[in-house]
Amino acid sequence: MNNYVWFDAIGWAGAAALLVAYAMVSSKRLEGDSAAYQVLNVSGSLLLAANTIFYGSYPSTFVNLIWAGIAVFSIATRKRVSSD
Repeated sequence: MNNYVWFDAIGWAGAAALLVAYAMVSSKRLEGDSAAYQVLNVSGSLLLAANTIFYGSYPSTFVNLIWAGIAVFSIATRKRVSSD
């Protein structure tokens, strides 16, 4: 398989993770501050960032890295609050 197929698959997996996260919160199956939601956000964003870096779409890379950073911050804050 060539690199394009791999990075397309990575991008589609990332898009699916973000859409599943959004659908689960919208249907009230997950809370917006839950760890599961944030893990879907982190993984989806990082996979999409890998895809956009490969294709040179740097504005999308920027958005996805910020999105992942927000999710990581949320997870870290959540763990700190629950351990206090």
